[in-house]
Amino acid sequence: MQTILGAGGAIGTELVRELAQARQHVRLVGRNPTPVPGATETVSADISNLDQTIQAVSGSTVVYLLVGLKYDVKIWSELWPGIMRNAIEACKRTKSKLVFFDNVYMYGKVAGPMTEQTPFNPSSRKGEIRAQIASALLEEIKAGNLDAMIARAADFYGPNARTSIANILVFDKFAKRAKAVCLVNDSLPHSYTYTPDAAKSLIMLANSESAWNQTWHVPTASNPPTGKDFIQMVAKAFGAEPKYRILSRPLIRLAGLFDKDIRESYEMLYQNDSEYIFDSSKFSKAFGLEPTSYAEAVRRTALSYK
Repeated sequence: MQTILGAGGAIGTELVRELAQARQHVRLVGRNPTPVPGATETVSADISNLDQTIQAVSGSTVVYLLVGLKYDVKIWSELWPGIMRNAIEACKRTKSKLVFFDNVYMYGKVAGPMTEQTPFNPSSRKGEIRAQIASALLEEIKAGNLDAMIARAADFYGPNARTSIANILVFDKFAKRAKAVCLVNDSLPHSYTYTPDAAKSLIMLANSESAWNQTWHVPTASNPPTGKDFIQMVAKAFGAEPKYRILSRPLIRLAGLFDKDIRESYEMLYQNDSEYIFDSSKFSKAFGLEPTSYAEAVRRTALSYK
């Protein structure tokens, strides 16, 4: 049994599809999970509760921690440490292996490519929380208390990736024949992970005995486009003019006075006013899987809107 903690997200939906194609039994777990084609079981559980988490992962060989909490630092600080403790403890008690799907917030602002060896140096409150929970898992791995791994992605995009900034600000806009939006700067390279690549890589990692107890960057195309280049690619895929506007820091701060979601994103703008380059060459060398090119991934994502 393969269990996914965190039902309904873009990565989870793709992962269910990949696991079903591999003829794996899949259990989806969430507070109010919606059945997904391919899932064998759908279980309602609150994984901020240890007993419910243990029951939810019971009988699993591999557990994927894909929880997506509301983008609110207060909620993150209240819930994430406990969720990680519960996932670790539940997997230890049930002898399940744990895959934690992570982001890059704990790295902070990085000069040069981000690799698996990049030290934790968070420059945001959300980054501090991600560093805390990742460190907790790494300590358990180092102590030999369970088999686990961290699979880390850049900002992502893809079919049905409804919470993706790239989808919201670019694909959704062109689908509605509106102007796209670029945050802060359109001339800097910015890496994006294609969600089907991420899901496929999670299964490859989980099925490789030598991959456990390490951190991995999931396959992400190299030579990332600038904001302008990315928008032009998406516009071409929609057959639209590449019209867009750039939101400056002052304008985003002002908008944040009236919109809590925008306010929560302000501290992360360092990812947009400097180069954001994600290196997944470790994965490519180990597994021989090259990520989908930006041009092809953009084409497929745009096609999903039609």
